[in-house]
Formats: sequence, C-alpha cells, structure tokens
Amino acid sequence: MKLACRCGQVEGRIDPQRAYVRASCYCRDCRAFARWLGGAELLDTAGGSDIVAMAPDGLHITRGFEKLACMSLGPHGLLRWYASCCRTPLGNIPRDAKLYYLGVPVAAIAEPADAIEASFGPAGRIAVNTASATAAVASPPLRRLAGILRIAAGLFAARLRGRRNKLLFDADGLPLREPLVLGRTQRETLSADP
Repeated sequence: MKLACRCGQVEGRIDPQRAYVRASCYCRDCRAFARWLGGAELLDTAGGSDIVAMAPDGLHITRGFEKLACMSLGPHGLLRWYASCCRTPLGNIPRDAKLYYLGVPVAAIAEPADAIEASFGPAGRIAVNTASATAAVASPPLRRLAGILRIAAGLFAARLRGRRNKLLFDADGLPLREPLVLGRTQRETLSADP
C-alpha cells in the first residue's frame, strides 16, 4: 500500500502483512501532535487518531527521505515523525530502538478507504486511551485486549529474535533526525481540551 504526504514530496510503501492492529488512540499526546501539525482533520469527532500499529520493517520510504522531520512532546515522549514540507504525520516510534514498534497514521496512507479497511480492518473497531476522549467512545474490552495482545506478541517476538528498529535510527540507536522537543508550557497548551 502507498504512503504519501499531502503534497506528494514524501512517498513510501507499507506492507499490510507487517501490521499488528488498527486502532483509534484517544490520548492527549496524539491529540496534541495533531494540533501542533495544524491538522484538526487528523482527529475523529471524539479527538482520536486512527493508527496502524506495525513492525517498523513494514514501512519503506521510497522518495523524499530528506523531508522527514522529528519532534517529541517531551524529553521522554515518543518520537513523532512528519513530512517537513507539508506537516503530514508519518509515524511514531518509541525512543528505544529495541522496542520494535511503529504507529502509522491512517491519514498518511494514500489508498481508498475501502482498500485500507480491507487490509487493516475498520476504523474505530479498537479504541485505546478512551478516558482521554473528548466525547463518549465505545470500547469493547475484549477487542481492546485482543489488539493490545497482538502488539505485545509482535514486540515480544521481535525481542526474542534480537530485532532492533533500524528504520529511523542510526547504528548507535539514535534518531536519524534530532527531535524538536516541546517545552512544558507549549505541550500543556496543545494538550488542553476546549
């Protein structure tokens, strides 16, 4: 499946076979990141981000790698990657390269909605961090547990195989781009709900 930023300067491919689960995340940090990008349209009506959780080796950037930029909402937060040309979110990863995880915003997948659903499942089927949602969100506990277990199983299997996230890290385990780290005041302003 094709990944692309809004202006088309960054492109890539996603292997659906490397996906763990599709989920909507309602945490304040995902909402703050969308606001920082200036993309309120990246959030659903309850303030959630539609994400495909996957193994990092399932994403390949084929064009515009020099346009990738990185930010973090704090000194210990996730590394959130975006296209510097048009501020399209492209993915988030833990700071530790040993955690074999990549969250790709569905907004960056340049395919028709029905093709995305056929590959990754329907939007909103699994909801996480619903306590931070801006409106009521249905979150069937068994579905949520199944999704979390799929992600955990993928992380555990990668750890057993000694896999490291090499997609956006150098050989020393440092991010390929120096992240812009937001200060507390800016983070709190972006995280505040109206």
